[in-house]
Amino acid sequence: MGTHALDVTVRSALLEAEIATLKDTLAARERRIQLLEEALRYLKSERYGASREQLGAAPGQRGLFNEVEVLAELAEVTGVEPPLTATPLREVKPASSVKAGRRALASHLPRREVRHELPAADRICGCGSALREIGAEVSEQLDYVPARVEVVRHLRIKYACPGCEACVRTAALPAQVLPKSNAAPGLLAQLVTAKYVDALPLHRQEAIFARHCVALPRATQAAWLIGLTTPLQPLMNLLDERLRESGYIRMDETPVQVLHSDKARGAEHWMWVRVAGAPGERVILFDYDASRSGVTAARLLADASGYLQTDGYTAYDGVAARLGLTHVGCFAHARRKGFDAIKALPSGTAANTPAHELVRRIDALYAIERDVKALEPAERTRVRIERARPLLESLHRWARDQAALTLPSGKLGGAFAYLLAHYAERQIMPNAWSATSGRGVISRVSRRSRSAAIRHSQCHYNVPKNCSNRSPALKRPGLVSSGLVFASAASFKARWAWM
Repeated sequence: MGTHALDVTVRSALLEAEIATLKDTLAARERRIQLLEEALRYLKSERYGASREQLGAAPGQRGLFNEVEVLAELAEVTGVEPPLTATPLREVKPASSVKAGRRALASHLPRREVRHELPAADRICGCGSALREIGAEVSEQLDYVPARVEVVRHLRIKYACPGCEACVRTAALPAQVLPKSNAAPGLLAQLVTAKYVDALPLHRQEAIFARHCVALPRATQAAWLIGLTTPLQPLMNLLDERLRESGYIRMDETPVQVLHSDKARGAEHWMWVRVAGAPGERVILFDYDASRSGVTAARLLADASGYLQTDGYTAYDGVAARLGLTHVGCFAHARRKGFDAIKALPSGTAANTPAHELVRRIDALYAIERDVKALEPAERTRVRIERARPLLESLHRWARDQAALTLPSGKLGGAFAYLLAHYAERQIMPNAWSATSGRGVISRVSRRSRSAAIRHSQCHYNVPKNCSNRSPALKRPGLVSSGLVFASAASFKARWAWM
């Protein structure tokens, strides 16, 4: 009996262990199924869903279930008592001095007057008297004067001595941007602006000039653009210096297509984007490099100081620490990860999930940014400290609590992990105009550079095998140059900037 009882006990223990193992296996499979279903929903949303990152809750239902709790928490952290008086259903709008209707056309535009006269027969009154002018009814239309192509003829006047007839002198030709070409500065400026600001590829510009009966092959345009790198290098140097001295740099990197390089076919190459400058004085520099390593980031940030705002790529952490930069995060990326978690939710899910709440809380910070956009720098910083800092602290506490209840490997878990990992970086920067939530600027620039290799199929980026990352002949000592080749036939490095 004792042996039998012992066998039963052992067998029972083994069965319990096997059951526990099977439960763990089942739970792991359930988590994997959940992740796969989430990934499938996300991919379907990416392929077939709306591309705009806006919450799609029906009017009046946004935050329906937890609205009271959220408003109470925000009131508590901000120290503002909510109003206890009701708002009338119909509010009397204050009188406005601006009349409704069509807005007046911009006053800075030049005016061309077109005079419309009455026919001579209509300028005689029925009583027989001649009508005299007493005024005019004025209306304005916005017109567009098409661009025109013209030829600039340089007449270099010659002088000769009438006495000895041996002395002949000719006026010198002014310095030219491209001495060995027939392109005037205005044409070159138009090509650069159209391609790199208006995103018009060279083959479309070729067609535009053809409508003016001017043959301007894209190969010629490409050669001119490459030739501009030498005369424009001093401007690039100044822009680079201004960017590094600005005290606040936004930086990102995006993959680009390269036809010929030392790397394996299909390997990624990178366009590094740097943005700095106050509104209206913005500098945007693009630098090509085959590597995404921190070595490239260190080269592009050498001698910089102040703040560095990125998407959280780990290569920037060590670089910022070595260079003494304060590394700050980007809420645009945090919000996007929250929106990705919304896309991965099952269809029909109510808009009261933690993913929706994460996006709403970040949107509240963006609402403050819209309110302070027109303020002076000092006032803008003060309002941010008063209104945004409490929201940041509340967001951090809430995200930390939610992360403990969320599957770490899921979309929402990844969003919380990203937010919490960079929370220490998300502080309000004290210096004047540079404080920003980081919304959109780098993303728009990165999308523009990323799409360049797709749109401009005739101008892929080509890195010659003998092309190093430094170009001492074009740079002053201490400034590093890497760059981008404008056309596949190029053997010259360049870099462009927008202000």
